[in-house]
Amino acid sequence: MKSSDADLSMTIGELAERFDLRPHVLRHWEASGLLSPAERVNGRRRYTKRHIARVAMIVRGKAAGFSLEQLRDVLDAGNADARQVLLRAHYEELERRIREIEASRTLIEHAMSCRAHDFTECPGFSRLVESLNEGAADAEAYSVELRGHVH
Repeated sequence: MKSSDADLSMTIGELAERFDLRPHVLRHWEASGLLSPAERVNGRRRYTKRHIARVAMIVRGKAAGFSLEQLRDVLDAGNADARQVLLRAHYEELERRIREIEASRTLIEHAMSCRAHDFTECPGFSRLVESLNEGAADAEAYSVELRGHVH
């Protein structure tokens, strides 16, 4: 272990706490080959900054929808080009999901501000649904225009 790594080494409990995980999760990731086994010092696992970086990628990747298998493929890609192909495909899927979430947020924002008895019958809501279904780029602008108006 390099001296710079030794200064940053952590026990399994410290690493788990840093990422709000349970230690058994790190042990599972080690057993499944997602996380390289930690060096043992006096019988206790010691994790380095390299482990910290991998755990950060695993945690963030899982939050972004990566499966453990996808994360293993990305982390263990043979070279930068192979990793870029894997990441690009997932990035494009994230972009698609973000657009869907933004469209849902736009509808919810309108429904929250709509004063109609039944917001689904509101003409403004109907126009918004239509613009979103058509993939209109101006759906967000339309939503902003509707904010503050009594429907």
